[in-house]
Amino acid sequence: MSDTILIHHQEAAPTSIDERALEQFSGKVMADVGSALAVLLSFIGDQTGVYRAMRDLGPSGFEEIAEAAGVDARYLLEWLSANAAAGYVDYDPEQETFRLSPEQAIVLAQEGHPACFQGFMQQVTAQFTTHEKAIDTFRSGKGRGWEDHHACCFCGTDRFFRPGYAANLIGAWLPALEGVVEKLQSGATVADVGCGHGSSTILMAEAFPKSTFHGFDFHRPSVQEARNGAASVGLANVSFETAAAKSYPGNSYDLVCMFDALHDMGDPVGAARHIRETLAPDGTLMLVEPLAGDSLADNLNLVSQLFYAASTLICTPASRAQEVGLALGAQAGEKRIVEVLREAGFTRIRRAAETPVNMIIEARP
Repeated sequence: MSDTILIHHQEAAPTSIDERALEQFSGKVMADVGSALAVLLSFIGDQTGVYRAMRDLGPSGFEEIAEAAGVDARYLLEWLSANAAAGYVDYDPEQETFRLSPEQAIVLAQEGHPACFQGFMQQVTAQFTTHEKAIDTFRSGKGRGWEDHHACCFCGTDRFFRPGYAANLIGAWLPALEGVVEKLQSGATVADVGCGHGSSTILMAEAFPKSTFHGFDFHRPSVQEARNGAASVGLANVSFETAAAKSYPGNSYDLVCMFDALHDMGDPVGAARHIRETLAPDGTLMLVEPLAGDSLADNLNLVSQLFYAASTLICTPASRAQEVGLALGAQAGEKRIVEVLREAGFTRIRRAAETPVNMIIEARP
């Protein structure tokens, strides 16, 4: 790492400064810097078990919390103080105790809850860990594959998306597709393309034991994690294989799923075309993509800010690292996604469902 940061000064033309606007914007940036530090400290609390200890203890002094979590008490006092100032934990000055409110406990310590943010915090921390590569990629315009990220990038992504899939996939998304649940209940063949750690595949395999599920991903370590996950719950109707989206094996699939992956692909048209070619004549593609409007003006909100940031660091460089390098981006929007699907040969396309962060598109040949 270079010890020198070069700052290029250029004489700016005189301009009138609105001091009130300057103060407001400086305050916003200061809050964002505080939030960035809060994310790192929160990830430390997650990895060391401090939040879980606090959840179980109730109001406690810092030394009691340190003993329960197995961390250094003096460092913990500083950590707790920062968390209290950020509003991440509650502090009682009269009793000199710290606690997690029930709501704080859900967001910071309840793994698997849709409102738990630790997966996203892990993902963000992973990006800071490899910031030099991010700067080089940004400057050069070259691609950067998923495999070139810190391992926490994969774990954090799975932790972030898994609760949303668990809350919506079986009960809402699949029932929104025409005739799909009936096929799954009687026995269907399913491909989950870009399955990652296999959370979505395993959820479906558990819910529909008469069907057979095949998870495919190009990243070998993720495939192994998926196999381990399936083995841990004793599933016999699911398998995982290392394969690219444009060349995974098999045909006559009743359902092909792709969760938050199409926009990462260098050739999404080619991937969608291969999916269409491997579907049964009456088969269905369920495509889950980040929710977005069709223009930047539609997406000037906090959720889109998060997805645009992830797209800058992960999704768009991942696409550019592959052939074609279409670089859809994580906020491509429904209109652009539909264009890709139509170019791949799908003719019947509709938005079947949505959540605050995802749109679910049903496509048929």
